[in-house]
Amino acid sequence: MSSPIQGLRTCIYSVADKLPQATAWYERVLGFAPYFTEPFYVGFNVGGFELGLMPESPGPSPAEASGVIVYWGVENCASAYQRLLALGGSEHVAPADVGGGIMVATVRDPFGNVFGVIENPHFKLPG
Repeated sequence: MSSPIQGLRTCIYSVADKLPQATAWYERVLGFAPYFTEPFYVGFNVGGFELGLMPESPGPSPAEASGVIVYWGVENCASAYQRLLALGGSEHVAPADVGGGIMVATVRDPFGNVFGVIENPHFKLPG
């Protein structure tokens, strides 16, 4: 029997009225332009997963929604964390080993969202 949950597809960050600035910041973070750009939504394809930017969010503000954190895979957590800080992110949680050689860290993007990175030597995408 296959799982009814197929895996992460989309992570959407609310950026208030700063969609052009957020698009430019995430282009620098990701190293490439979005595949979809409209005044109501910007979408980046990150390794087959969607990182979306919305000028308005139907849910709580980024500060209120900090109970959910999405972690994006990286090769080196410490260097990715330093790079995000250099690009204008602010400290949230410094890199830490959470066991089994798995390293995680989070920054706040310039728009208040928590952006997580994870170095997980045990995780491999199918295929």
